Amino acid sequence: MMQPEQQVMLNQVWAELIIEELVRNGVKHICIAPGSRSTPLTLAASEHALLSIHTHFDERGLGFLALGIAKASNDPVAVIVTSGTAVANLLPSVAESGLTKEKLVLLTADRPVELINCGANQAINQQGIFSSHVCHSLQLPSPNQNVPAQWLLSRLDQACFIQQEQGGAIHINCPFPEPFYGKKDDSLLVDYLAPIQDWKAKSSSYIEQTPYFSHVTLSPNWMQTARKKGVVIIGKVSLEEANCAAQLAKELGWPVLADPQSGYYSEWAHYDLWLQNSACFELLSEVECVLQFGARLVSKRLGAWLKNYQQAYYLIDPHSELLNESCHAHVRYRADISTWSQAHADSLADRDCVFDHAPSVHWSESLKVASQNALALARSMACNSETLSELSFALTVGQKANDCDWFIGNSLIVRLLDMTGELNQKDVYTNRGASGIDGLVATAVGVQLANDKPLLALVGDTSLLYDLNSLALLKQATQPMVVVVMNNDGGGIFDLLPVNEKKKDDFYRMPHQLEFSHAAAMFGLSYHRPETLSCAMSMINDGLEKGIHLIEINTPAGQSGEELTRLFQTIQHAALF
Repeated sequence: MMQPEQQVMLNQVWAELIIEELVRNGVKHICIAPGSRSTPLTLAASEHALLSIHTHFDERGLGFLALGIAKASNDPVAVIVTSGTAVANLLPSVAESGLTKEKLVLLTADRPVELINCGANQAINQQGIFSSHVCHSLQLPSPNQNVPAQWLLSRLDQACFIQQEQGGAIHINCPFPEPFYGKKDDSLLVDYLAPIQDWKAKSSSYIEQTPYFSHVTLSPNWMQTARKKGVVIIGKVSLEEANCAAQLAKELGWPVLADPQSGYYSEWAHYDLWLQNSACFELLSEVECVLQFGARLVSKRLGAWLKNYQQAYYLIDPHSELLNESCHAHVRYRADISTWSQAHADSLADRDCVFDHAPSVHWSESLKVASQNALALARSMACNSETLSELSFALTVGQKANDCDWFIGNSLIVRLLDMTGELNQKDVYTNRGASGIDGLVATAVGVQLANDKPLLALVGDTSLLYDLNSLALLKQATQPMVVVVMNNDGGGIFDLLPVNEKKKDDFYRMPHQLEFSHAAAMFGLSYHRPETLSCAMSMINDGLEKGIHLIEINTPAGQSGEELTRLFQTIQHAALF
């Protein structure tokens, strides 16, 4: 039987090997929640000179904090939690990363196997707890000298390689036997560590694997495709990718329909409005080819149009999962969006002849006019320049907010920005994989920590109530941060549901009659409650200069639903071009 001092040392050595090998595989940030069973991992992480450490008392929020850091940095981010339901609390963020492919490394401490299913405290079955939401699971044995250190490093490298290829989270379950605390004595494990001395002297991973690289080649039918009347759709992509896709569209002479998540604004914007007009819908239906970059579109109207579309369809995205919810026959390119766009744009720039786009010029210009007229109608619905409503705010904030990163929640605000917003050349972040309201504040803080730039976060009131604990994380922000909560007294996004008003309130909107000044005071945040649109914009821009701010915009329950109903009816019957 192993002596207590040997177990302490072996626990610590395994934890140090795990942390070191993760760092060599690209981990730069580790997010830690408190716990005793996770002590070996926590101590190893805290003592590593190359790691940035972030902490939170709430594992659910911690997972979303890590998600935000991974989202903005594009690096794998590790999460350390103790055993039991602490692990289960990571599931919402893991489910999101499984869809949107941010790389999380879940280091979950566990009881050793002999303490599972026997009534031991804080012991649940953690194997496979994340099911298909992770790309790989690694169930470690309890640290013992019969399992070589080489085995541990090899398995860690294989898990990281799978993650590098597929994206998403990996789960490494670590059962540590007690004791966890004691004096370190390196002499106890000299023989055990001897086979990996060469690895310790280097800085590379134990197993070095070269990722699969697919060189972008032009489709044999590309020049024929480029002569068609087409449209470029830009979904959830980075701003850099969006600009490359837009440049390709310019070479093609095709309109661009850009999702607000891309941070790109085109002359054909506001399509979620003008697609409700039958003449515009029919005009867009003349399209002979769709090039779509990225997916997870906000607009239901664009989704409905794509559902009816039956002609040539190309979808370009670096990940391997199916991203075509309408299940159309299509050509799928798994490729880096910027590289693919640049290669195909270059092929057009070098062509010997000039494409004749005359058949599509009138069509394209008509939809530009429709975009401008739809926006004008929306502005007319917003009453006057000082009226502060959700619609007037969405119409204004993209134009008048100072330069910063954006995080947009999944409440009504993201749909209003899709319809009427003007987010041009902005780095925009969302959690639009599962499109849930969970962990939005925590994710926004993670984005800010990774980018180290001022950030504006827009969330709904129910979203903030759901993630209230994460207001504690705002104190970790390294740059000014403004959280705007749109308080319409419940789930205003449900206003347009064709449900009885009483049932709508009782089971969908769920009015709470709460405001957030006391929450701001509790977490030490500067609190503001503007009454006019200009005041709101002034408070936002002042907040982006210095400090951490919670700005609450209160609007009457049901107001947005009424405004949108009138707007949609007007759009449907208007002559937009």
